[in-house]
Amino acid sequence: MKRARIKIALAVAAVGVVGLGTVAMASDGGDERVTLTGYEEVPALSTPGVGDFRASVSRSSDEIRYRLTFSGLETAATQAHIHFENETNNGNIVVFLCTNLGNGPAGTQACPAAGGTIRGTITPADIGAGAAGQGIAAGEFDEFVRAIRAGATYVNVHSDGRPTGEIRAQLNDDDND
Repeated sequence: MKRARIKIALAVAAVGVVGLGTVAMASDGGDERVTLTGYEEVPALSTPGVGDFRASVSRSSDEIRYRLTFSGLETAATQAHIHFENETNNGNIVVFLCTNLGNGPAGTQACPAAGGTIRGTITPADIGAGAAGQGIAAGEFDEFVRAIRAGATYVNVHSDGRPTGEIRAQLNDDDND
C-alpha cells in the first residue's frame, strides 16, 4: 500500500514538472541546437562539411539570437538560410542568415567563404515573404516560431559546388540535439 502511494505521488510530480516545462517553453524562451551535415540535405550528400547552429528564442522581445558555425565545405560557402519545410523536402527561404551572392535583403551579412562563425538576431523585419504561399507572410514572427517548434524549418549552408545546399539540419528535431 505504501509503495503504491509513493508511485502515485511520483507520477503526479512527474506530470506536474513536465506540464510546467511545457508552459515555460510555450510562453517564452527556448533554445535550439542542431548539427548540420550533408546527410540531412535532400537528396542526401556525402561531404566533409559540418556545422553547428544554436538559437535562443524570445517571444516577449520578438527576437531569435543565433550563432552558425561551419567548416569543411567542399567549395566556398555562398549563402545560408532558414527554410520552411519538413525534413523530406526542400522549402522556401524564410530568413537569410548570410550571403555572398548579393541576393539577400539589405543588411544581410557576408558568409565566411572558407567556413567560420556568424552571429545575428532575427526579428519580425527579417521574416521574408518566401513562404507566404505556405502561410508564413513577411514579418510573421509568431508563425515562424510555431513552425520551428513543429520541426517544420531547417537551416542550411549552400556552396559553389552545392548551390542547392551542402549541409543542413532540421530545427527542433529531437534526433539532432
